[in-house]
Amino acid sequence: MRKKRQLRFGVGVNRTSIKKLFSLFIIGIMGLFIFTGILTSFEPGHGLASNQIHEWSSTIKGEHFLYLLGMENHHFHSVLPDDSEPPSISSVLFEIATSITPNDPRSLLGRELPGFALFDGSILIAGEGTDYTNIPVESAPPMDVILAEREATQESLERLEQLEREREEIEESTDGRKVVHIIHSHNTESFLPELETNEPNEAFHNKVNITLVGEKLSQELEKRGIGTEVEERDIQENLREKGWNYPQSYDASRNFVEEAMQENSDLQYFFDIHRDSLPRDRTTVTINNEEFARTVFVIGGNHENYEENYQLAKSLHNELEEHYPGLSRGVILKDGPYTNGRFNQDLSSNSVLIEFGGVENTLEETYRAAEAVAEVFAEFYWDHHAVDG
Repeated sequence: MRKKRQLRFGVGVNRTSIKKLFSLFIIGIMGLFIFTGILTSFEPGHGLASNQIHEWSSTIKGEHFLYLLGMENHHFHSVLPDDSEPPSISSVLFEIATSITPNDPRSLLGRELPGFALFDGSILIAGEGTDYTNIPVESAPPMDVILAEREATQESLERLEQLEREREEIEESTDGRKVVHIIHSHNTESFLPELETNEPNEAFHNKVNITLVGEKLSQELEKRGIGTEVEERDIQENLREKGWNYPQSYDASRNFVEEAMQENSDLQYFFDIHRDSLPRDRTTVTINNEEFARTVFVIGGNHENYEENYQLAKSLHNELEEHYPGLSRGVILKDGPYTNGRFNQDLSSNSVLIEFGGVENTLEETYRAAEAVAEVFAEFYWDHHAVDG
């Protein structure tokens, strides 16, 4: 009788174990689906990406690393300043869990206020006076402005003719090779002092526009021995022919850049030239008693070449700071779902978007900035390509 009872008891235990294992298996499968669903439900730009890791790590101070090292070797704590504080683990975990940065209200307001996310962007390097109130913002001009024919001043038209004459006098360089490509995705962006209008939203023109700055930059590079080609096709006209909207300007210019790369394998650097929409007081600096239109470098973070393009922008910013203090407004990162986030920079690891001045700057001020950028880029280029010269 005892043997039979022991046998029944053993069978009962096995059945219970099987039920538990089966239940755990079902719960595990459900948990896996729930976890996968949570990961895939994040909006673009809210997942874990290399640029986000860089952004988080860039906020870590050197003191914080000393605190971490001091957990193993207390000698590191002795070199910390008296007023230093240990890193706040709770704030870091809060930011990771909620995607909200405590010291940046845009991370919360951008989700609550319609259109506020357009001001998203990260300051990788802050130039003089640069903060989150004056980073570049892209905005499409009204349709009636796009279709209207604006009148340019006589002086502006004369500058256009002068540039065309100067182009004919420049000799070939870099052994006849074109190594720099310049394009203007928003090629009708213009400047109020050059137009017969005072409305910022009307600062667009088919001829007197940002392409003159790109042409000036090209000529200054050629004078310094760097072969440069400028895309002369009208991207905005191409955009209208395709029936595309203004935010698709980079899609239209992408086709032109890809064509240029296929036709010329010598191309090494790619610059997309723009002008900002900020007022004059934010985009102008006086250097040696001359007024310059300030520059700002914009990097798209929604692609794998982000870090390499950033290094190029960082080098150019540092060179400008050394030779023309205050000229560069810094380096801005644009990424996430509410911006193009590539600007065709994924096509090359040496690609940068450069904003020259703002809507209230003159062409002369932007020309001075273009000459300064050409000077520092030429120094950068020949330092890195001395053997190729």
